[in-house]
Amino acid sequence: MALVTVSGEPGCRHEEIARLAANRLGFRLITEAEIRAMIAEEFGAETALPDKAYAPVLTSILARLATQCHLVVSTPGMEFLFRSYPGILRVHVVAPESRRLGALMLGHQMERPAAKQLLRHLEAEERKDRLRKFRRAAPPPASLDLVINEEALEAEQIAGLIESAAQAKTIAADGMLSASTEAHLQFQVRLQLAKYGIAPPGAVTLKETVFANQSEEIFANLLDFYRIAWHYEPKSFPLQWDKDGKVLEAFTPDFYLPEFDLYVELTTMKQSLVTKKNRKVKLLRSIYPHINIQVFYQKDFQNLIFKHGLSG
Repeated sequence: MALVTVSGEPGCRHEEIARLAANRLGFRLITEAEIRAMIAEEFGAETALPDKAYAPVLTSILARLATQCHLVVSTPGMEFLFRSYPGILRVHVVAPESRRLGALMLGHQMERPAAKQLLRHLEAEERKDRLRKFRRAAPPPASLDLVINEEALEAEQIAGLIESAAQAKTIAADGMLSASTEAHLQFQVRLQLAKYGIAPPGAVTLKETVFANQSEEIFANLLDFYRIAWHYEPKSFPLQWDKDGKVLEAFTPDFYLPEFDLYVELTTMKQSLVTKKNRKVKLLRSIYPHINIQVFYQKDFQNLIFKHGLSG
């Protein structure tokens, strides 16, 4: 995906600059007002999200959009998200106080003393908002790719600089965010949201499957809760054959997660049976080295379930 984040000091024209840059690049512009509307639509206007849940919620929304289009996002704190992805350009706009005061005086039709009071209020509110949501009152230099002083530059000129930097960095070279990467991000986000008692919007219905034991049913509920596609015991892998090629022993993993190309085996039984299953898993890996399989032992499974409050 390609993502350009544009933030700025209060009184700067960062949203106007973001709009111009989006037009130049052919990206979709997402403003702070649109983000608030998306969160309200996603979780309900009456839902009060904890401040610490803001970053994962924003990540979830933007990851879904990034599978369809490249984005320019103009809201404080965006430079802290998606930091490990190469297709990102993080821009911050600054300006001398005199210029920012002039912009507020013109935009709000007020005298200089009132504009100065408003500027101090906006600065204090942004610091508090960043601190609550991202644990940083201001973006550190290392979190930014480009800091631009708008004192001697017009908004269109700054947008041109952003366009040139985005092209030089080739942030759109890898195309849109892949479905598998988005699924992985959504899984991580939902794990984080579960800590705050926030469930993904929309109802999820458990598949009508007869499970071998309660642990498998709980695990299937967990996968459904996080909207992860799964198949129950979809395939058996032969492990031993007789001289005529007849299968003598096979192994059937409990679950297959197609979005991750991953088989999952739950081993929540007594130790005497765990040893036998471990032998089968080891044999499976030696015969089918291309197969990805994850084994959850009893302690692993309990930690996974109870950590996220999903034991029921």
